[in-house]
Amino acid sequence: MKKCPFFDLCGGCKYDFTDAAYRTNKLSEISDFLITDSARWIDAGTRRRGDFCFAGAQFGLFEKGTKNIVPVRACPNMAREINDILPRVADLPWGGAGSCLITACENGIDIVINADVPYFTPEFKRAAERVGAIRVIWNGKVVVQTAKPIIKFGDVAVEYPPNAFLQPGKMGEEILRDMVVAAVDKSKHVADLFCGLGNFTFATHADGFDIVGAGVKRDLFKNPLTVGMLNGYDCVIMDPPRAGAMAQCRNLVKSNVPRVIYVSCNPMTFRRDMEILTRGGYKLMKLVPVDQFVGSAHWELFSVFDK
Repeated sequence: MKKCPFFDLCGGCKYDFTDAAYRTNKLSEISDFLITDSARWIDAGTRRRGDFCFAGAQFGLFEKGTKNIVPVRACPNMAREINDILPRVADLPWGGAGSCLITACENGIDIVINADVPYFTPEFKRAAERVGAIRVIWNGKVVVQTAKPIIKFGDVAVEYPPNAFLQPGKMGEEILRDMVVAAVDKSKHVADLFCGLGNFTFATHADGFDIVGAGVKRDLFKNPLTVGMLNGYDCVIMDPPRAGAMAQCRNLVKSNVPRVIYVSCNPMTFRRDMEILTRGGYKLMKLVPVDQFVGSAHWELFSVFDK
């Protein structure tokens, strides 16, 4: 029996994560990859960020294949902190239509709203003050803020900017960080590309590069590290968005960097970039799937390339 009341209704999950065949079914998405290690499985009910939607008075998740909204007051895939506040968020006096990103930070709940209505109403502000979040933002404008949201990577605490990249759950984040640290091994000069807020940067004492976050401000899509810059490193970590890292891979194969650690959230662009790396002299040494996006068709892939 399905335990999720929304499965096959909302578009959030392709697979029923409560089903006995869940792991087998999901592994079929990457059956043609040369997997070197067993998949790492993430517990359902631990997702620390949820992207909800609203239109008029309706709040919830999009119905599968449509723009209709399925009302949601608790999601079995979300962390307890999000489900605790979700009924109050759903009951806010919504106006217009848009998205609502709810993130469970170390010190409370952060809510970022992007709406087709430019401004929130006084009624919305009064209601938001009672919802219990530490910060509520509407189209970039602060509605309520009682503290700066904080995220921790191991022992390092950083401020969480609105809409910043963040792994969907701490369990998967820690699994990926541990594998990256082990793969960096004895490398002394490490570059962390697309470093975001620093999940790998701090743990590996790396030089970070990204448009926003913990590193040097650099758009690696338009302005990848040059071959000369890359040659100063003995290990490069990459964790790009779904678009992948094609431009950076083309420079890597011309460099003398001996090890590349590539964490991908998109098997399609990973396959493209893997071909660039392997044709350019790198050998795939390790490929480990991580079920970071529980219930969905998406996989996180951890890989190591050497030359």
